[in-house]
Amino acid sequence: MSRPVAVVTGASSGIGAATARALAAAGYEVVLGARRVERIESLAAEIGASARAHRLDVADERSVEEFCAALTECRVLVNCAGGALGFESVADADVEKWRAMFESNVLGTLRMVRALLPALVASGDGHVVTVGSVAAFEPYVGGGGYNAAKHATRALMDVLRLELLGEPVRVSEIDPGMVETEFSLVRFEGDAARATAVYERMTPLSADDVAECIAFVVSRPSHVDVDQMVIRPRDQVRVGVVHRHP
Repeated sequence: MSRPVAVVTGASSGIGAATARALAAAGYEVVLGARRVERIESLAAEIGASARAHRLDVADERSVEEFCAALTECRVLVNCAGGALGFESVADADVEKWRAMFESNVLGTLRMVRALLPALVASGDGHVVTVGSVAAFEPYVGGGGYNAAKHATRALMDVLRLELLGEPVRVSEIDPGMVETEFSLVRFEGDAARATAVYERMTPLSADDVAECIAFVVSRPSHVDVDQMVIRPRDQVRVGVVHRHP
């Protein structure tokens, strides 16, 4: 029997790469999408015959169309592509950074859902899983653009769930707290010292921790929809409330 197909965006690193490994181990054929082709090709080779890689830029309409046109079926879509840029106040906001965050987090998710929804419905047991963030409901100083983007992504998932009532497609949102990936390094434009300081003297989540939760959500019986899952490290109770060990 052929494996069901799971598409994972943002699969070149972090949560996306870890999710691809977890879903392959759970019995899925995983289709990896990301801009850094050499990384996803390497990951596909690591996973083996149950994985294939195709270039994907969720912020580019044509790239999404070409990626999805190569798929004949899809049971699961995991939207991992996204991220944060900058830490400026609203008063000092860089509009281009806000635009880029909305393109990847919000419009990128919209493009993928819109393109693959017919295949998800046709599968008879589709599932859309979107990696959000606690930033979707916990605003914080310096997080204006990312907060706004993740709030919008959360609204998109809520509306999609309402619109798909009666269709054979589940919609789940995974909202992690602090996860040590390339996230902070990208946010701080390659400043490794500043990125490392975010996780100093505390134990953050790993990408594998989040991927295990995604695999759990996807593996529930088809009548069970995990609407939202919030995952935090024990050392974090809110975005700005973190225990730093001596």
